Amino acid sequence: MIQASQAFDAFHKQNILIIGDVMIDRYLTGKVSRISPEAPVPVVHLQDSDNRLGGAANVALNLKALGATPYLCSVIGEGSNADRFLQLLPAQQLSGKGVIRSAERKTTVKTRVIASNQHLLRVDEEDTHPLSKSETASLLEHIRDILDTREIHAILFQDYNKGVLSYQLIREAMLEAIKRDIPTAVDPKFDNFWAYKHVSLFKPNLKEIRSQLSFRVESELPSLLKAAEHIRSKLGNQHTLITLSEKGLFYDSNGRSEILPTHPRTIADVCGAGDTVFAIAGLGLSLGMDIREIALLANLAGGQVCEKVGVVPVDKAQLEQEYQTVLANGVLNG
Repeated sequence: MIQASQAFDAFHKQNILIIGDVMIDRYLTGKVSRISPEAPVPVVHLQDSDNRLGGAANVALNLKALGATPYLCSVIGEGSNADRFLQLLPAQQLSGKGVIRSAERKTTVKTRVIASNQHLLRVDEEDTHPLSKSETASLLEHIRDILDTREIHAILFQDYNKGVLSYQLIREAMLEAIKRDIPTAVDPKFDNFWAYKHVSLFKPNLKEIRSQLSFRVESELPSLLKAAEHIRSKLGNQHTLITLSEKGLFYDSNGRSEILPTHPRTIADVCGAGDTVFAIAGLGLSLGMDIREIALLANLAGGQVCEKVGVVPVDKAQLEQEYQTVLANGVLNG
């Protein structure tokens, strides 16, 4: 079994397929010096605008930052936002080969208005209906082509409930993974939560778990263990990771379970942290890493990106340094 200290040198060998909802994270930043005379709202003097890759594309960014080769598969719309999304990919050395344009839906854009590092407002442009039959067939064709022509070491399903991960697409893609003996990981949302039968690694957050289970779930070990057992009984998954926001990360696998607390951080923005945790989890899964080390690295990485404003990928060198510090302090002996 590969150790995390060895994994940093092995990340670049991994080819990871990501299927899910992509989007543009748009930031409008400025200054506030007065309240509008028209309504009791701040007037933002716009100084800068920035478009970043988000959703499943942010998972791909994190994988790329760690050295892996991501293959992104999704569906976007037509028009200027779709053009802009595709233009953002080459700058990050990401391919748009698996991204399909469709006149049947919008490209998701989340626009955030920020002043003095304060998040004032978010405006969403999106369609959330499931993929049509023709969109599903086209996306599956792209997925199978990648699986036929590349050695894929893991398949990650990143769901934001924007419709790309429809029940049919999930079912067909999971069957491809099982047939080809490729490990799978899922970051689920509320729709189709229980559709991922026999997934290798299941990574919801606490809010999502609470919305799906008939019993109350607390961020305490006995309660989380009960939730993990229920998940396993329904999905047959091997590993469960549950993100607990400021309380850290819970893992459960093969009779081993633990809550790993967060490390002290100066939190600037939690946007995109779940994508980072998921990217680390999927990459570790592809390498056959120990589940505790996967959870430890994912917890460190998720905390790291929360120190920065906006959706940003993990810094591999910083993550390795933090991991070595944790190792020196004996945390891995837990």
